Amino acid sequence: MTTRRAARAARAARTAGLVAVAAAAALSLTACQSGGNAAAAGSGQNVSGSASLSTGNGGAPSGAETGSGKARTSAEQVRSSVHTGTPAAHRASAPAVTVKAASPVRTQTLADGSKAEIYELGEQHYRLKIVSRGSVLATLETKGHDAGLDANDMFVVLTLGGEVHSWMGGGHSGPGTFKLAGGWTAKVTKIGELRYRAQILGNEGAVEATLETKGHDVGLDANAVYIVLSAGGVISSHG
Repeated sequence: MTTRRAARAARAARTAGLVAVAAAAALSLTACQSGGNAAAAGSGQNVSGSASLSTGNGGAPSGAETGSGKARTSAEQVRSSVHTGTPAAHRASAPAVTVKAASPVRTQTLADGSKAEIYELGEQHYRLKIVSRGSVLATLETKGHDAGLDANDMFVVLTLGGEVHSWMGGGHSGPGTFKLAGGWTAKVTKIGELRYRAQILGNEGAVEATLETKGHDVGLDANAVYIVLSAGGVISSHG
């Protein structure tokens, strides 16, 4: 009997030892899994941090994961810029200029029956389009001075204030000296190919203004007397 009790006690001791070993192994396995999850979480934070660094919120990124995060962030920024197009600042400012130049401030009929569309581009900056049957025949623009045009014997002046004056005929072919409307006299000289100069003389012969063509017609508002000098040396006036 003593021998059997001793054997049973030995078996019980071995069983308890096996249970303890199994419990320790389970605890060890759980600890390893927890450590792996923590490491994975730490790796994810590093990638997120590299994305933040690539936008300039921290120091220089380091490591392979950080570099790939930066590359992905840069690619996302490029795709974003392609989809959005013009920056918001430009989209906000561009329409103001476009809308101002897109529609004429007024229209009026010219001496030959064509239509003038007048656009305001800025202070003392106007553009005139001569339109007939839906087609633009000519364009005038003030750029710090009055503008003029000889359009097949119809003469047009666009002033710095955006006023338009037109008349038919009355041209003189230079070189020469010619009497103009309002008591003015014009002395026209040729100074080159398609280049003429007209000195506008007052009652006492003093030069009050000078017009000069440089490959294109020019115009002048001389105290409500409107003068055009063409690139071909033709001068005309209307008061």
